[in-house]
Amino acid sequence: MIWSHILLMMVGLLAIQFAIGLPVAFAFLGANLIGAWIFLGGEAGLVQLVRNASGSVNSFALAPIPLFVLMGELLFHTGLAYRAIDAVEKLLVRLPARLACVTVVGGTTFAALSGSSIANTAMLGGTLSQDMLRRGYSPTLTFGPAMAVGGIAVLIPPSALAVMLGSLSGISISQLLIGGLLPGLLMALLFLVFVIMTAILSPGSAPREDKAVVLSKRERYVPFLRDVVPLSGIFIAVIGSMLSGIATPTEAAALGSVAALIATIAYRKLTLTNLVKSLTETAKVSISILFIIVASMTFSQILSFSGATSGFMQVIREVDPTPIVLIVTMLAIILIMGCLIDQISIMMITLPFFMPIAHSVGIDPVWLGLMMLVAIELGLLTPPFGLLLMVMQGASRQTPLLQIYKAAVPFILIELAVLALMLIVPEITMFLPSLLQ
Repeated sequence: MIWSHILLMMVGLLAIQFAIGLPVAFAFLGANLIGAWIFLGGEAGLVQLVRNASGSVNSFALAPIPLFVLMGELLFHTGLAYRAIDAVEKLLVRLPARLACVTVVGGTTFAALSGSSIANTAMLGGTLSQDMLRRGYSPTLTFGPAMAVGGIAVLIPPSALAVMLGSLSGISISQLLIGGLLPGLLMALLFLVFVIMTAILSPGSAPREDKAVVLSKRERYVPFLRDVVPLSGIFIAVIGSMLSGIATPTEAAALGSVAALIATIAYRKLTLTNLVKSLTETAKVSISILFIIVASMTFSQILSFSGATSGFMQVIREVDPTPIVLIVTMLAIILIMGCLIDQISIMMITLPFFMPIAHSVGIDPVWLGLMMLVAIELGLLTPPFGLLLMVMQGASRQTPLLQIYKAAVPFILIELAVLALMLIVPEITMFLPSLLQ
């Protein structure tokens, strides 16, 4: 078969299964079964598929995924995340559009503690956004910040998606985790500036009485020192141990999980019920990710063995684009795919093609991987099927989906600006990873 026909067949099989609503892992499994039978030698190909399943998850590099998930689940189910956000609200009481600012700062804080985009947006959308809606905030300030900072969890460590990207692509996981910190914080800062400027230039976008809350210094600072500063030790345990070189990503994730567990005990919030709930949810999320990794490895092998990957790369060599043109093209493909399918599917489809091309033309894989993470994060916000748009709509059912789309637009533009800046000024992305070399 011609490589283009093979590629069309494999992608077409995925598209059909996505269209009928099959989960990602099962859709790739179905395509893999057919592909393994045709291109890997019939029954022998199916045996190879089983071997791939065992080998792809039998990797110590994947251990940070359940550990990072456990950190977020512990903080979420014990209520420590809510306490931290309430303390941030008291600290920012004098800022314009206070609750929108709290959403940005508190959401970024929770992103640095949990690494879960969905949990972040669901928590903020179900609490602060509903309160802002009742107080008369504009839709942009009500829904936009909660969705935008939810996506930051993809970048700021601990990020399970960054670990997965590193595992699937062979990129250094520690460099991906560390490298996402500066772009993530830059996004959060720009979100905060946008919220404040919107409130100042358009006074009707936030209620005036929101500025009238008066708290003493003790009421403002004590909750922050009590409920936020100690939890920052979890973040320091993860990032500090990797930057100092005393821990691998797996060991750093283990330190973070232990720190989160100690925090829940110290605050006397850990019960048997919420511990079991945290462990159960961690198992559910981790197993689904591992199933997807199993499917991805076989999919990549089928494309390579059948000649689809080498045929596609040959076309790229004949066109002979510059590295910058290649990167822009790759990012544009991810952005377009992000409008239609989920982030894990995007990684599984694109990485078998993108990484060999990047290596062949000398593109730094860490730099490319971090820009891919930002582009993947944008997919969470882009209509019509951005995952965080759906989460927000579920948290606020009385709000039309079109209004939620509009609220996301300014924050999408900010993220695009950060992505362009990462491309133009690579030092923003590569400074922290260079400290690990």
